[in-house]
Parts: sequence; C-alpha cells; structure tokens
Amino acid sequence: MIRVGMLTSGGDCQALNAAMRGVAKGLLNSKEQVELFGFLDGYKGLIYGKYRVLEASDFSGILTKGGTILGSSRMPFKNMRDPDENGLDKVEAMKHNYHKLNLDCLVVLGGNGTHKTANLLREEGLNVVTLPKTIDNDLWGTDMTFGFQSAVDIATQCIDQIHTTAASHGRVFIVEVMGHKVGFLTLNAGMAGGADIILIPEIPYDIDKVIDAIKLRNERGSKFTILAVAEGAISKEMAKLSKKEYKKAMENSKYPSVSYEIADLIQKKSGMEVRVTVPGHTQRGGSPDSYDRVFASRLGAEAAKLILKGEYGYMVGYVNREVVKVPLEDVAGKLKMVDPDSSIIEEAKMLGISFGD
Repeated sequence: MIRVGMLTSGGDCQALNAAMRGVAKGLLNSKEQVELFGFLDGYKGLIYGKYRVLEASDFSGILTKGGTILGSSRMPFKNMRDPDENGLDKVEAMKHNYHKLNLDCLVVLGGNGTHKTANLLREEGLNVVTLPKTIDNDLWGTDMTFGFQSAVDIATQCIDQIHTTAASHGRVFIVEVMGHKVGFLTLNAGMAGGADIILIPEIPYDIDKVIDAIKLRNERGSKFTILAVAEGAISKEMAKLSKKEYKKAMENSKYPSVSYEIADLIQKKSGMEVRVTVPGHTQRGGSPDSYDRVFASRLGAEAAKLILKGEYGYMVGYVNREVVKVPLEDVAGKLKMVDPDSSIIEEAKMLGISFGD
C-alpha cells in the first residue's frame, strides 16, 4: 500500500487540477494499491490536519477545471519557523500530521515560496515530490511551469482587444500584466499581442525614452501606441535605490500601481491621452488551455512514476523539451529571470519593440 498526500499552495492558476489528476491517474492505474489524501488550503491543511480522502471519482471531469479542488493559501516561507498565534510549531505540526497518516510521500504543487517550504520538509526527513506551478514561469530548474501559457493567452487576448479601441481613438494604452519580479509573462504576451513598448522588471526603463518611442510611432503615421507593462516594472531612478528605500518609495506613492504613474508622466510630459487597463486576476483564472492540460498531465504522470520508484526529493521539471527530475535543493530559493541579453529580447528589439532602455 502506497499512501500519498497532496496539497496546492500559493496563488491558484490554471492546470493545478490537471496536474493532480495526472498524479492520481498515474498512481491509480499502476499495479500498486494506493490511498490518496488531499490537504485543504495548502500548507494550512498540513499544519492543522485538515484533509480528505481522495477517490478516483474526485479526479473525474477536472482536466478542464481551473483553480484547485483542494483550495490554496499563502503561507510565507519566512514565517514557517515562527509559532502560530497559539504557540504551535508549524514545522513540527506538519511532520506530525504526515506521520500520523503514515504517508509514504507528499506531493506539493506550487511556486517559489512553496518550493522553499517543500525543501524544508525534505530537510526534516519527509519524502517530497513537487510540481512547478506559476503563471510567472520564474521557477529555477525548469524551462516551463504550468499555468504560464494559459496566462499568456489571457493577457494576449486583452492586448488584442485593446487594439481596436486604441486605433479608434488614437490614444496611448497601457495594459498592466502580472509579474512583480519577473517579466516572462509580460514579454510573451506583449510580443504575441503586438505591443509597441514592453516594460519588465529586469530592464529598468527611462520614461523619456518611452515617450520618444511613442513620438516616433506618431511621426511614422501610427496614431496609437500600446504598452505592455509588468506590475513590477521599475524606472532607472528607482532601480538605483536600496531595497529599503524602494519599499518606502512604493509605500509613499500616490499611484495604485506603476502603470498609473507611467500614464501620468506620459500625459504631463507629452500631452498625449493615456488609458490604463488592468486585467488582474483574470490572467490566472478560468480553464487551462490545451498546452497546459497536456503539460500538467505529463508532469503529474512523471511525479507518479517517481513515487512508484521510491525516488523522492525532486521537482518534476521541463528542460530542453524533456520532462526531467530536478533535485529540490537545487530549486528552492532561486529565481529564474529574463536575461536582458537573451535572444528573445534581441529579436523583440529587431521587431521594433522598445523596452524603454
């Protein structure tokens, strides 16, 4: 008998259910007897012993369903070693509930913070296998994360729909795309949607160069300009600040987000009319696209294979178009970012896209 626990942690996204389905089907279709337990609301479920036994029927009809059937929550890694409000040692509680259920393995689906905690549990002696979930595609050790392509599709569709109204009114439009620290989502959606200017955290922008790019389009006969702006886009001036100074500056900002600041500066410096569109959480909602359904299913099946072979302490990743196992300690605490000197940035610039640098 193999006893496996599963949880989804951090922000939800498309294909979490598809990935869990892949794990479950891979295990249940084997010759082994398997019992599955789903911890509710992420690590909270593991800490406080909130779970339910999962049957084969629980995984029927969820391939196309967004979100997560187990629920999720954010439990910052930096607070994991701190007792809760009642003095409970969260790490010891997770270990206790793992052993109480006599689990052979814990399957964890999540992003960067989730993987840090998963690696902590591995260091504490638990058998852990993880799956890379995040619309930001910023997990180290994998070329792709599930949820990313679906989010790109939604952000692209938003930019597509802005084109007609921007052209009709001859305005500057800013579409703010998710991504606090990393710009993969904005970069890909911006290129796919035909954005003229793309601003991402990895390439600090000069507002005057952004305005120059808009004016150049006007001179060439284009009456409108579309900017794809990552929510974590940063100016060259702000990039020079220390983390503490930057945080204080953001707290004192009068703007709801960087896009509104950029819009205000463009209007004041150029006199051009600017509108801001924020698709927000729609980018990680709804059904996964066909790519993510297949991709998440493959990763889930591979996780099942590792469990059946008794190979623990790995994240199932995707490198050079192959599904691979990556040591968890190599993944935790590392962030994959857009390389400003990468070929995709060079190619985007050859297409005439400005990055404000």
